[in-house]
Amino acid sequence: MKQNLKLKPTDLYEEASRRYREISECKLKIEEALQKAPSGSIRIANAGNRLQFYLRADGSDKSGQYIRKSDTKTIRTFLRKAYLEKLLKLLDSEIMNLDLLLKKSNNITEKIQRLYSDLPPAAKQYIDPVEMSDEDFIAEWLSIPYEGKEIPEYVPLFQTDHGERVRSKSELTIANMLANKGIPYKYECPLTLSKGTVIYPDFTILDVKERREIYWEHRGMMDDREYARQAVFKMKSMMKSGIIPGKNLIITEETSANPLGTDEIEILINSYIAEQVNYNEQNRHTDNRNAEADPAQIQDRRC
Repeated sequence: MKQNLKLKPTDLYEEASRRYREISECKLKIEEALQKAPSGSIRIANAGNRLQFYLRADGSDKSGQYIRKSDTKTIRTFLRKAYLEKLLKLLDSEIMNLDLLLKKSNNITEKIQRLYSDLPPAAKQYIDPVEMSDEDFIAEWLSIPYEGKEIPEYVPLFQTDHGERVRSKSELTIANMLANKGIPYKYECPLTLSKGTVIYPDFTILDVKERREIYWEHRGMMDDREYARQAVFKMKSMMKSGIIPGKNLIITEETSANPLGTDEIEILINSYIAEQVNYNEQNRHTDNRNAEADPAQIQDRRC
C-alpha cells in the first residue's frame, strides 16, 4: 500500500550546533566577567512604592548593608553580577541539552537519507523516499524530461557552458553564473499556470535547500512597446498563479541603451538566492547529505 510520507526540510542539527558554539562563547565571557566581579551579593527589598538595595558581604549576611540610591555604580555592578550568575546556570542547562541532542543524534538524518541513496538505481524506482540527499533530489529534478521552445535558426548562437542554446547574451551570462555557483536550473521549461495556460519562463531554478522552484524572467527588449506589453501580461498571469516577484520570481530588464551588467546579475543571485549560494559554498567540497527531501512540495505544474 503506497503511503505519501514526507519529511520537511530542517536545519535542526545545524542550528543546534550553531547555538552550542554561540552559548559556549557567551559562557566563557560570563565566567571571565564573574571572576573580575567584586565579592558579595545584592538583596532587593520592597519599601512601599520603591525598591531598596542592600549589599551582603557573604552568605551568612542575611540583611546586608543599605546602598544609597545615589550610588548607582554599586547597584549596577551587583545587579549585573546577580543577573550573570543566574544566566550562567541557565546556559549550562541548555548546553547540556544541546550536547545530548548532538551526541545522541549520531547524524541520523544522514542515515535516513542513505537508506534511499545506497539502493541500486534499478531498485530506487520502487521506493517513494521519505527523505533524500541533495544529490538524489537534484538528480531526480533534472531527470524529469521536458521540451522547451524552439529557437529559430536566424537567432544568433549563444551556447552555455552546459551546452544549451539560449536566446541572448544576457541569458547566456545568467545561465553560466547560476551553473558556476552550483545552482541547478532548466532553460525555458514549460510551466502550466492555474488556468491551464502554458508559458516558458526563461529559467526554472531549483532552490535545493528549501526544496522549491524559483523562476527568472529576463526581459531584454523593454524599449520595444509590443514586447513590453507581452512581458507585463505574462508577469500578471504568473502572479495570478502564485508566482510573485520578490518571493519566487526574479525579473531583470534591459533596453538597447541600458544593457544588463554582470555585476547586476551577481547582486541578484547573491541577494535573492543568498541562502542557496551560501549553502552551496559551505558544502561544495563535502559529502553533503544534510538537507531533507520533499518532492511533493513541488507541484504538478513543475516541468
